[in-house]
Amino acid sequence: QVQLDESGGGLVQAGGSLRLSCAASGRSFNRYIMGWFRRAPGKERVFVAAISWSTGGTVYADSLEGRFTISRDNAKNLVHLQMNSLKPEDTAVYYCAAGMTMWTTPDAYDYWGQGTQVTVSS
Repeated sequence: QVQLDESGGGLVQAGGSLRLSCAASGRSFNRYIMGWFRRAPGKERVFVAAISWSTGGTVYADSLEGRFTISRDNAKNLVHLQMNSLKPEDTAVYYCAAGMTMWTTPDAYDYWGQGTQVTVSS
């Protein structure tokens, strides 16, 4: 059974940093794209970043302005999202997802974690 478990969320002041992690288990993810999405209160789920497990190639949402970095640890089956210079508008539930194509829409992803809350205070 495929399982994606996010961790690392929490409360942080504006300007601070957080590192989210996603532990993937239940199958081989070598051919998968791992993505991070977020859903702010009252808004739709939107793309944040994605990484190819095999090549390490990445793509980011333009709105992030280079503040976030996605990475993977193949040996531990972990995907990380390093978030720096956090802003109150980054407040959202962050979801880890796995899919076969590096698209930026949620429909392209087959597996989802339960999400982890990130709250940025002003």
